[in-house]
Amino acid sequence: MSKSPSTAAGKVLEILSTFDREHPSQTLSEIAQRTGLALSTAHRVVAELAAWGALERAEDGSWHVGLRLWEIASGCPRTQILRDVALPFMQDLYEATHENIQLAVREGTELVFVERIAGHRSVQLLTMVGSRFPIGSTGMGRVLLAHAPRDIQEEVLEAPLRAWTPHTETDPKALRAQLDRIRREQIMVSDRQLSEDTVAVATPVRIGRSGPVSAALGIVVAARSANRTRSLREPLLRAAQGISDELGRRARTAA
Repeated sequence: MSKSPSTAAGKVLEILSTFDREHPSQTLSEIAQRTGLALSTAHRVVAELAAWGALERAEDGSWHVGLRLWEIASGCPRTQILRDVALPFMQDLYEATHENIQLAVREGTELVFVERIAGHRSVQLLTMVGSRFPIGSTGMGRVLLAHAPRDIQEEVLEAPLRAWTPHTETDPKALRAQLDRIRREQIMVSDRQLSEDTVAVATPVRIGRSGPVSAALGIVVAARSANRTRSLREPLLRAAQGISDELGRRARTAA
């Protein structure tokens, strides 16, 4: 139970923050318990959020994030241009591979998935658009970590790292070497690091050919198809280069 926020805005933010990948739908009692708010207070704030459209009530009485909140979030300037630029290249990459194509950005020591294309035959993933993971837990995250500021890298490497599978690399020394290799080769193959069912290939997306890293682009395949990863590198790098070039062009035009 968290400490009950004292301001009206704090109560709103605390309630909204209880909805995440593990808790996409909650009862009013669960919301009150997770926020530390009195049930009557939680009821009042949830009702106000629902009237505005930030929350919606399901037939079973539980609550989930509303469409209006999603509409506002989708206009985030940091990701809107990136997604607009990247999506055509992601679509081409999907047509060439028919595998899961993902785009993610870094926020602090986490990565946030901002776009995904998947077919009905693609392997099922733990990730989804809007979900967050520790930056060291996925191949795309490690690409972003390799190009993150030094203080972010040290914060991640000095903290205990979760082993998602028996294959997850958690040794700081090995991870430092891996980050060096990512910077040299500009690509990362994540072999069953997050899920025993998946293997990913990821590469950075820059603002221009040699500009700062803006995002990570990745392809995720079933672990049983891991031998495909070598053939996926070239189309992945071409797509990331195309996105980077267009982001650089837009940045020069806006300057």
